[in-house]
Amino acid sequence: MGRRAAELFRHEAGGHRWQRVPPNDKRGRVHTSTITVAVLPEPSAAQVIIADKDLVESTCRGTGSGGQKRNKTESTVLLKHLPTGIQVRCETDRSQTYNREMALLMLRARLHELETRRLQEERAAHRRHQVGSGMRGDKRRTIRCQEGVVVDHVTGRRWDLKRYLRGQW
Repeated sequence: MGRRAAELFRHEAGGHRWQRVPPNDKRGRVHTSTITVAVLPEPSAAQVIIADKDLVESTCRGTGSGGQKRNKTESTVLLKHLPTGIQVRCETDRSQTYNREMALLMLRARLHELETRRLQEERAAHRRHQVGSGMRGDKRRTIRCQEGVVVDHVTGRRWDLKRYLRGQW
């Protein structure tokens, strides 16, 4: 996105119609092309910060084979993130410290995925709101090349096509 792109395009969201008579159309029929425009902010990377008060940690003995060490020590770490209810269990190593680190990494990854999905859904909803259905009733602007005029249906403003194409609007 350019430096002033958000400012320049903030009023462009919606449906745009281009109406023209192609030079190779022998009957002089008007052809209409449609495009929908959405002006959205650049997505930012979701950072995951987990507060200690939001975590509940517990340990237990591991499951499966492993002999006497596995049956006697509580090396498996269980982490629960209270605000979201996400639980993570890690028993990949014999070390409780290592399993705690791995469980925290797994929890961060799941929270990051959750936040990323939330941001994507929010962005999609914002886009749907701007674009609408893309049908005729959702039009923002009509550019009529054969008449040399541009009409903004929201503000009611009209421009000369040549000035509009030069960016003087």
